[in-house]
Amino acid sequence: MASDPSTRDKVTDTFAQASKYGMNLARTWAFSDGGYRALQTSPGVYNDDMFKGLDFVVSEAKKHGIYLLLSLVNNWEGFGGKRQYVQWAKDKGHYLNNDDDFFTNPIVKDYYKNHVKAVLTRINSITGVAYKDDPTIFAWELINEPRCQSDLSGKDIQDWVEEMSAYVKTIDTKHLVEVGMEGFYGESMPEKKQNNPGYEVGTDFIANNLILHVDFTTIHLYPDQWVPGSNDEVQAEFVHKWIQTHIDDSKSVIGKPIMVTEFGKSSRSPGYNVEARDNYFSSIFDSVYRCARTGGPCGGALFWQVMAQGMADWSDGYEVVLEQSPSTVGVISQQSREIASLNQIKFATLADY
Repeated sequence: MASDPSTRDKVTDTFAQASKYGMNLARTWAFSDGGYRALQTSPGVYNDDMFKGLDFVVSEAKKHGIYLLLSLVNNWEGFGGKRQYVQWAKDKGHYLNNDDDFFTNPIVKDYYKNHVKAVLTRINSITGVAYKDDPTIFAWELINEPRCQSDLSGKDIQDWVEEMSAYVKTIDTKHLVEVGMEGFYGESMPEKKQNNPGYEVGTDFIANNLILHVDFTTIHLYPDQWVPGSNDEVQAEFVHKWIQTHIDDSKSVIGKPIMVTEFGKSSRSPGYNVEARDNYFSSIFDSVYRCARTGGPCGGALFWQVMAQGMADWSDGYEVVLEQSPSTVGVISQQSREIASLNQIKFATLADY
């Protein structure tokens, strides 16, 4: 959208609406690897028109008082992902077993580091500010939803996060870094694996987030996918426990803040209606607000995903079109006001001293 002058007004309109309803943080992709209208067309080779689109997103976010959480690669095939990186190495004659070699193969790791450097050192063509120096960017996400099914011990992802989080900090010491995790537990505290939805993915919420250069923890929530076939009551209980367990561990075990960086309710799920989505959003927002109000480690939640009108081709069932969703907007706006009120109370208390 942002790279096409005929549609980039949708970016401006969406940011304007989001700001109107009190939203102040958006998470989006700083990648598109291979394929149609890619940002990175081959390792280290970029389409500058696409980069200018990302420049526009950063610039418009700043104008509307919205911070950005930028993800640097996808675990999944969408927009290339780790599979594209592995394929690039294969195309150069290197032997790789499977897509999980993304985390261990030195050639592929260098491709990823080169992309990190290209994004972080990018000089915005509109603002003239390097991304690594731009306060509009709230944090970097190493990878969206990392999984490594070929190594359930967690070692491969642990080593990768150690290496890549440290690498980001060699370029940019000003911004926060998070992994991009869904929240699955692993071998460092095996007794906590009972909280997983019946399977493991090669990540370790505790060990991965204890890494020095990781600044805060994250979780995602998709009970309709993770506990399919269960009723609303079972899913609601899973959601409550997933959030609370990770809040507790972030505070008492890891000692870092936590954000719910992705959750949603699909219109393609059985029995879906807007009221069910609103109730789901409210339950998550309530958990976050209660934590923040009592001085806990969680103070934010990002739903998947905001879209503008006219973006039906991008639909995945989870989109929230603000102009078409007045009741959901009401839920979101209320949460924004409540979280903002806590900031006002905090600053008023500080002023009293």
